[in-house]
Amino acid sequence: MDPARLLDSLNSEQLDAVTASGGPIVVHAGAGSGKTRVLTRRIAWRIASGETDPQRVLALTFTRKASVELKKRLRQVGLRDDVLAGTFHSIALLQLRMRWEERNIKPPSIIDRKYRIIAQLLKQGGIPAPQGSSVVFDVVNELEWTRARMIGPEGYEAAAAKQNRSSPIPASKMADLMVSYAQHKRRNRIVDFDDLLALAARDLKADPSYAAAVRWRHRHLSVDEFQDVNPLQYDLLMQWRGESADLFVVGDPNQAIYGWNGADPNLLNDFENREPQTKTFRLRQNYRSSPQILRLADVTLGGRASALVTDADDGPLPLISAYATDAEEAAGIGDRIRASRSVGSRWSDQAVLVRTNAQLVVIEATLASMGIPGRIAGGSGPLNTPEVLKAIRLLSRPGINFHAAVDELDAEVEGDSADDSAEGFGSNLGSNTESSSQKQPLTTPGIDPLNKAEHERRANLAALSRLAHDYIGTDVHPTGPGFGDWLVATRAHAEQSDGDAVALATFHAAKGLEWDIVHISGLEEGLVPITYAETGAQLAEEDRLLYVGITRARKQLFLSWAQNRNFGARSHSRKPSPHLPVLERAIVRLGQNHRPIDLREQVANARHQIRTSVATTVDPLLDDLNVWRSRRARAATVAPFVIFNDQVLKAIAVTRPATLGQLGAVPGVSAAKLSRFGPEILDLVALHRTRV
Repeated sequence: MDPARLLDSLNSEQLDAVTASGGPIVVHAGAGSGKTRVLTRRIAWRIASGETDPQRVLALTFTRKASVELKKRLRQVGLRDDVLAGTFHSIALLQLRMRWEERNIKPPSIIDRKYRIIAQLLKQGGIPAPQGSSVVFDVVNELEWTRARMIGPEGYEAAAAKQNRSSPIPASKMADLMVSYAQHKRRNRIVDFDDLLALAARDLKADPSYAAAVRWRHRHLSVDEFQDVNPLQYDLLMQWRGESADLFVVGDPNQAIYGWNGADPNLLNDFENREPQTKTFRLRQNYRSSPQILRLADVTLGGRASALVTDADDGPLPLISAYATDAEEAAGIGDRIRASRSVGSRWSDQAVLVRTNAQLVVIEATLASMGIPGRIAGGSGPLNTPEVLKAIRLLSRPGINFHAAVDELDAEVEGDSADDSAEGFGSNLGSNTESSSQKQPLTTPGIDPLNKAEHERRANLAALSRLAHDYIGTDVHPTGPGFGDWLVATRAHAEQSDGDAVALATFHAAKGLEWDIVHISGLEEGLVPITYAETGAQLAEEDRLLYVGITRARKQLFLSWAQNRNFGARSHSRKPSPHLPVLERAIVRLGQNHRPIDLREQVANARHQIRTSVATTVDPLLDDLNVWRSRRARAATVAPFVIFNDQVLKAIAVTRPATLGQLGAVPGVSAAKLSRFGPEILDLVALHRTRV
């Protein structure tokens, strides 16, 4: 490797970070600023310069996906398998296996699922949890949080109160369970993933000679995505490091989105305060997004990311769309995906991002029905979670009363199960009796804050319920096997052999990825921010999640929300996310400096004017559009907003489109509605144009 060539194409900030001497070194790297590039170039440059031995370099990250990408980048700069790179857990396990082998110790069994053990321990502790209950999931999540934060049983109650965490069981019982779980693991010679980190750190603390040997082997340390480190990982990192100053960490506090899982971004933010000799560098040049997207992302953080700059060409203004229902929103997203796919581009150049997994189901099914391949990032999603897979098996059984089964599923979704001791969904599906047509009113889910695991479990089951009701609407005599076949058919389109598909992902799953065009769906109160985010820290993390979602886009960004969203069998009215007014004002400001003004900008400006001002005059065109909509709704026996909502009519009245193409650019005008109603609307607009 030529050291000079490794520095080619680096900007001045990157160059300074790559070639800095001494340490420790902390790099604050904004979104799209090339942080992984800087880390890998530094490792390669130091090796090529003879400053470090590749066999003594340890590069760490947090997920297997990130680890694969890190190794790929190292190979691209000429380092094949010389550098040891991996996740904290994989390196800890490697260290432990070598230690056990050296000391002739039989390795313990490693468990990756705690559910059954915790359910058993809860029962033994006098806290029975029905199968499928969220209590067990919540307790498992709380256990993992305590381990990540290095909180023992004696300190749990105070720590939970300080962090404003709602314990899934009484705090004293939670502390007892922590003790019982540790004892169970010791008796049965088993360890979990968190134990790997703790045991690796313990060995280093207990044996100075052994620690010295490990530190000599890994004496050049680098860590990517440092904002995601938790106290347990940090403790192990400090044991690997010892007294050495040879530590290089890269991260972005604005992309810290794993606080719920124990990560502590202050370990990055306060690094210089803990170690005053630290050298700090900041990467401010964004190489990913257009100026319009970058500025919009900045407002979600209240201007904290304003230091980022870009030399990218101007792109189209981000566009906000409102839809009457989540079904219309999904169809509208599909229309925009198809319209945005230029000649020679791939479906995989676009992504649909959402806050929760459950939102992906209706989008995936809608895209499939439109002939647009979509694939959930990572190959998983709400339909592949344990609770939903179990429910699918039950719903697909031969001989089942499908209506009764779906009624029971709906009761589970709404938290209105008649028998609290039942073993979750499916416990009463043995009979083939007809379902009751009378259902008691149910409370709106998500109004009262729920524990995170319970919220997600019910949301995933609600996504399945939505599909089950869609199937009932297509089959006069719905059956279990019929539903199974229908479900396979609706998802089959995503399995194209060439792998070219629109990416469907949550904000969390999208981190580290990027696309030319991004569609963000579900910008609604209760989703962005999520219902269970209550504390200042939780709400700040929700802001960062949206920032991550927006900064995945390179060239074009579409944002949308629905005025009504189905949760299981019921439709619930929604309010726009509190972020939307801020985003709309930002788009207007961007539009004032963005020329030439195009129809999309006019629509965005019109939307802002419509929502933030009161009309002082009556628009005859808008009156006629309302009359036309009412007539159409009566003829179809539907509510008027099903034809078009008020915002769509107001946008049409302001922009006065003259062609089908211009009308199709109005938010909320799907391809189906354009085909059905377009000529009538254009005739009405033309009539008013002649009167002016």
